[in-house]
Amino acid sequence: MPEIVVLSGKGGTGKTSLTAAFAHLAQDHVICDLDVDAPDLHLLLAPRRLSSTAFVSGHKARIDPARCDGCGRCAQVCRFGAVTAGSPAVIDPLRCEGCKLCVTLCPAEAIEFPATHCGDWYLSETRLGPLVHAQLFPGEENSGRLVALLRQQARQLAARLGHRLILADGPPGIGCPVISSLSGADLALLVTEPTPTGLHDLERVVELCGHFRVPAGVLINKSDLNPRQADAIAAFCAARGLALLGHLPHDPAVTEAMVQGLAITEYRPDGLAQTLREIWSRVQDRLSASTGPQTNPMTAIHPLN
Repeated sequence: MPEIVVLSGKGGTGKTSLTAAFAHLAQDHVICDLDVDAPDLHLLLAPRRLSSTAFVSGHKARIDPARCDGCGRCAQVCRFGAVTAGSPAVIDPLRCEGCKLCVTLCPAEAIEFPATHCGDWYLSETRLGPLVHAQLFPGEENSGRLVALLRQQARQLAARLGHRLILADGPPGIGCPVISSLSGADLALLVTEPTPTGLHDLERVVELCGHFRVPAGVLINKSDLNPRQADAIAAFCAARGLALLGHLPHDPAVTEAMVQGLAITEYRPDGLAQTLREIWSRVQDRLSASTGPQTNPMTAIHPLN
C-alpha cells in the first residue's frame, strides 16, 4: 500500500503540524510517528493507547557483584570509560556501547550481557485515525531499527483494517532513523523554510531521496517571510525536477491550533486550511503518479506549471 513520509532535513520546519493537517484531510489511512527520539505528533492527536510493547534491542554489560573479585581488568580494557574499578566494579549503562570486550576478558566471568529494554512502542487510536508511535529511553540507540519496526506494524495494521494509505511523520535530519523512514517509501514530502540553511538542509535530504530512488515533493513553509529565498528554493526544485507542491504563508493560527491540540485544518476551515486542502489534492496526484506503472522514481515528479 502507498506510504507517504514527511521529512525536513532538520527540526522545527513545521512537518508535524503539516502531518496532522494531512491526517485530518486523508481517508482510510494509518498515521505513524517515526520520530522515536523526540516524538510530538501525539501532542496534537491526543491518542488513546490500545497496546504498549517493550522494544528490546542490543545488549549492555552488567557486573554481578557476587562474582566480581575487583581485579580491575574490565576497567583497563573498556575504551569508552564505562567501567569504574572497585570491588565490585561498576558499569555505567549510559556509557556502555555493548561491545562485549569486558564480558569476554573477565577472568572471573562476573559480567553479564543481557538484552536491553530501549523503549516502548504503541498502537493507539485518535480522532484522525489509528496511530503507531514509540518512545526511546534517553540515551538509547537503535532508533533506525525501531523506525523499521513501526513501519512494519503500520503496514500490518493498515492491512488488518483495510486502510489504503500510511502517512508518516518522519524524524529530522538525514541520519539513520531518516534512512530507515525513507527507504521503500512511495513519496517523500519535504518541508523547508525560506532561509539559506533551509535550502542547505533541503539539498541534503533531496540527495538522500535520490539515493533511495524515492520521489519527492517540496513545501515551502512561511514562504512570505523571505520571498527572495523562497524563489531560490523554487529555482532549485525546478533544476532538480522536484514538484513544488505549494507555498505556505506564516500564519499565527498554526500556533493557536497547536495550543488547542488541534490540526490547523480542524481549528479554522479557511485561509491556510484551504491552501492545505489544495496541496493535499496535489500530493494525492503525485502519489498516484509515483506508484503508477512504468514510473521512473527519479523523474516521476515535475515542477508545477
